[in-house]
Order: sequence, then structure tokens, then C-alpha cells
Amino acid sequence: MTLVDRFLKYVSFDTQSDESTGLTPSTPKQMVFAEYLKAELESLGLEDITLDGHGYLFATLPANIDKEVPTIGFIAHMDTSPDMSGKDVTPRIVEKYDGSDIVLCAEEDIVLSPEQFPELLQHKGEDLIVTNGKTLLGADDKAGIAEIVSAVVYLKEHPEIKHGKIRVGFNPDEEIGEGAHKFDVEKFGCEWGYTMDGGEVGELEFENFNAAAAKVIFKGRNVHPGYAKNKMINSIYLANQFINLLPAQERPEHTTGYEGFYHLIGIQGEVEQSTVSYIIRDHDRAKFEDRKKEMERLVAQMNEEYGEGTVTLELRDQYYNMREKIEPVMHIIDTAFAAMEAVGVKPNVKPIRGGTDGAQLSFKGLPCPNIFAGGLNFHGRYEFVPVQNMEKAMKVIVKIAELVASK
Repeated sequence: MTLVDRFLKYVSFDTQSDESTGLTPSTPKQMVFAEYLKAELESLGLEDITLDGHGYLFATLPANIDKEVPTIGFIAHMDTSPDMSGKDVTPRIVEKYDGSDIVLCAEEDIVLSPEQFPELLQHKGEDLIVTNGKTLLGADDKAGIAEIVSAVVYLKEHPEIKHGKIRVGFNPDEEIGEGAHKFDVEKFGCEWGYTMDGGEVGELEFENFNAAAAKVIFKGRNVHPGYAKNKMINSIYLANQFINLLPAQERPEHTTGYEGFYHLIGIQGEVEQSTVSYIIRDHDRAKFEDRKKEMERLVAQMNEEYGEGTVTLELRDQYYNMREKIEPVMHIIDTAFAAMEAVGVKPNVKPIRGGTDGAQLSFKGLPCPNIFAGGLNFHGRYEFVPVQNMEKAMKVIVKIAELVASK
């Protein structure tokens, strides 16, 4: 089975996660895919294959070298984003893309155009796997899984490439921020690992946002509107006031690079009670803490104005910037950098404007930077992945294994 065949098979599985269930995996369909992968890894002759009740699948490619070599791991997630359906994905390959518009769905006039997505033009002449415009594709992160499995197969078929013990790990629920929660780092048994979950070719990431979730609840007082003067307190207006107290220029649509933000992700409201939900993000830990304090200050300010208990804040940290855990072991970045250069990929070290399982794993004792998987426009109908991107990612995995063994 080729890398492309493997990827096309994987995206046929609907593995959308769901944060509302409180289960791990959050959806039973992820376990269906995990069982398929387990059977595939068994057929490929991998060893120490385990699939636990929470959907974490581990396997080993044994070392083919006598000397002591660090055990390293490659990790990818099985779920797809709740943002759009991953059911009945119908991919097609646009061979030798010519730079023009790609009609995904003629009947609904859904077009993947370089006018809206100029990054398409960087892949002229390549073979692009696209959707039919009705679902996401699932390259995030089934491209990563396909690359890892294909790299392992390649290493088995080329014993002249010497490598140490390699562990592979496939987990559920990354898209809802819980992919690493029940990941057994001790059982995985690696000195370090790499998540294959980045985007464009060359991406190498060891910095990510510090992240928190905030829920702000506003209590109103409902009175018949005909007799409401000086009595009614409309919680919807309180919520609107709070939203406008946060700086408009510190929203995601106005920030880039290392700039953090407050992102309003949900609002529910009636006169009696309203709730707004935010995610808070910043690469700088001190600025991150300041953002949370600003939320607390604004809540206190509104309670002073409307009465204690009118506004309550529920705040929880989600994950932290892995940089502080990677900096002491920067050789693992150097190795990935050298591997990319060796296979003709220009490394692009950049901060993740988001999170990754690797961040949580790094804080659990498994340093785990993130490497490109090759897909673009994740989480929606315009998602695509160049075949050549996946091939390069697979080569990087093989080269990392080789370089670790050669040192």
C-alpha cells in the first residue's frame, strides 16, 4: 500500500471528536479507526502493540543496530475537528495542479481558489488531494498517521538504514484539547518524541500558546417590560458591556506571530442570565497571567457597578508553552532541523498559534516538538494536502531515525 493509498483509506473513517461527551475517546467511532490501525500495525510486523480502553494505540519498530541508541517516538492524532463533518469524506486528486481555480462542488458553487487561498500557487505542478466541498478532508491529522506508518514500513523494507528502537503512538481527542490527558508517557517509553501535526512543508515548532478557557456568567433581573423602569437588569446587555471592555485589537482577527488574544467563542443569553465563553492565549507566560488578571479585574469592576455576585468568572488553564521544556534538550530540534535539510526541505521554525498534544506531553515528561504533516486549510471544506508534502514528511521521519542512530 502506498502512502497515498494509506491516507485515502484513513480519511474514509469518520473520527470527529466531541467535547460534550466527557468520555475518552469522546466518540466511539474513533475506536473503530484505532482497531483498524491496530490490525494494520500487526500485519506489518510491528511489536509491543497495545490499544487501551481509552483509544491510545502504541507500537514498536525494534532497533536494527547493536549500539545503545535513544528510543524516540512519533505521534499523531486520530480524531478530526468538531468544526465540520468528517463523515463520508470524498477526496480526489488534482494531478499537476496548474494554478487555476479548483471546483470542489459545482452544484453548490464551492471553489478552492488561489484568490482566497494564495498558498495554492506555491504548489503548482504538484498533486493536490482535495475534498468535494461538503466535508473537511482529515489531513489533520491522518496525513501524520499515514506518514508515520509509511516511514516505519520504509525502514522495515530498507534494513541498510540503521536505527534505534522507534515507538509510534496514535491518540484520540487532540482536537478538543484532550489528546494527551490519558497518554501514558511511562508506558510509551521514549527519551523524546515528535508530533507529526504541523501544516506546510518545513514547519518545525517548539513554541505554542499558553492557554486558558474562561466562562463569564451574568445574572440579570427579569421584570415585565411594561413595569421595568429602575427594576429590570438585562443580563444580555451586561454581557455586551463586558465584551466591549476587552480591547478590540486583541482579538484573533487582529493578531499574528507572538501576539496573544482574547477570543470570544460562544454566547448564550436571556434577560435573566447570560454566559459568554472565551479562550485566552499568549506565548509569553507573564502576559498570559496578566490576561487572566485583566478578566478578573473587569469582573470585579462590573460587580462594583451592579452589585456583588452579578458577574462570576470560571477560569481554567488548558496547557502551557512547551518552549521551557524543549530549551534544555535543544539537540532534538537540531536533529529535526538537520533531517529536513538532508532531504531537501528548508526548515521553518515558527511558533504555533495554537496548541498541540506535544505541549502537554512535554510537561508530562516527554519533550515533544511538532513537525509538519503537510496539510493546509485545516478544519473546513477547503482543506487540502499536496502528495509531495506528505512524501517529504515521511522522508523526514526516516532521516530523523537514521540521524539519531548515527550519533
